Amino acid sequence: MTLVYFTDSWKIGRIYFIPTMRIFVFLVLFTVAIGSENFNSHVFPRPLIIDYPENNEPQLKDELKCTTWRFAVETNNLSPWKTIPEECADYVRQYIVGPGYKMDINRVSNEAGVYAKSVNLGDDGKDVWVFDVDETLLSNLPYYSDHGYGLEVFDSVEYDKWVEKGMAPALGSSLKLYKEVLSLGFKVFLLTGRSERHRSVTVENLMNAGFHNWHKLTLRGSNDHGKTATTFKSERRNEMVEEGFRIVGNSGDQWSDLLGSSMSNRSFKLPNPIYYIP
Repeated sequence: MTLVYFTDSWKIGRIYFIPTMRIFVFLVLFTVAIGSENFNSHVFPRPLIIDYPENNEPQLKDELKCTTWRFAVETNNLSPWKTIPEECADYVRQYIVGPGYKMDINRVSNEAGVYAKSVNLGDDGKDVWVFDVDETLLSNLPYYSDHGYGLEVFDSVEYDKWVEKGMAPALGSSLKLYKEVLSLGFKVFLLTGRSERHRSVTVENLMNAGFHNWHKLTLRGSNDHGKTATTFKSERRNEMVEEGFRIVGNSGDQWSDLLGSSMSNRSFKLPNPIYYIP
């Protein structure tokens, strides 16, 4: 039970009530207060204490911790991280293979499509939409399902073996957005952190997955290795702007796809709680 004191202009003494009645009692008292002819919206009885029972179930606590962790990831509030928390392995797996991940990427692509339709494109063909590739157009979940959905430290050698298979499927909602922005008249630039040596297999994979008619595909050259993704992608966007292109939209799963210099007018971040690229 909770002991609540109400003070100021009207006192009703001490009220004892069980947890399930607290909100009900609050609503009744609030209704009485606003019904008073002398009610002042700037003066409210205080202290008003509404306690919620703490849930001590370990499973629920772990789920809430992992939910807040994923929220921090998506809002770019975490310091650089290498793996998902061990206690969140099952949580991330369930999110990725369940309906949540699909609903989230659908929402991002739908909102991007609404924005794309609202843009008045120029007559010079210089309006650009930039897409990242991995976890934006192509999904590498078949690979990460065998590597703990981000629980393992990234192994570039094993990952490159997967890339070289050229079997990454398309993200359905991204394919729909991709076709939509092309039909609206945007030039499409693909800007990926994949190595230039993977150009042929990347082109083949993209085309087999349904992606066609991009204007330019940019990968990391020999001079780009060692640069952060933010630096590399900023430099390539700078080049687009110097060539007279207007970067109107940008879609990526990492903040490093979107931040830096020559940013787009609108950026759309797809969810990715599996890995982080600075």
